[in-house]
Amino acid sequence: MMSYPIMEHFYTVQGEGVHSGTAAYFVRLGGCDIGCIWCDVKDSWDASKHPHMLVSEIVENIAKTSATNVVITGGEPAMYDLNPLCDELHKAGYIVHIETSGAYPINGQIDWVCVSPKKFKAALPSEIAKAHELKVVVYNKHDIEWAQTFESQISEDCIKLL
Repeated sequence: MMSYPIMEHFYTVQGEGVHSGTAAYFVRLGGCDIGCIWCDVKDSWDASKHPHMLVSEIVENIAKTSATNVVITGGEPAMYDLNPLCDELHKAGYIVHIETSGAYPINGQIDWVCVSPKKFKAALPSEIAKAHELKVVVYNKHDIEWAQTFESQISEDCIKLL
């Protein structure tokens, strides 16, 4: 069975974005090559620093909680083939979310896609188009203008957050 480098995993309340205030189980995958200067989980960047966990172990840990939503995040989760993880999560009845930069193709059956593009590695237009939620970090005033460049790439139903 497939395994992933797990930086951390925990049951909590979503702290930002559209689902802020909603209970969720977070699975933070290790590994990221984006290099955002404001990253609050720089320890996630080197995947080799994090132990691998089998998909079955991940699902077993989630089952010990009352979670209904699972957020796959990172690092950069779209660097991995998420099909095995998403398949097992759906079989177990979970709603699957992803938080990604959009720099890699998103795979796996994802119920909610949050794309947070970064200037350090361009988001793929095909992945921005999948976004239910577009979340742009504003570090300086030019970032607002940069955020507007994605307007034509998202669906009209996509929720935009700065």
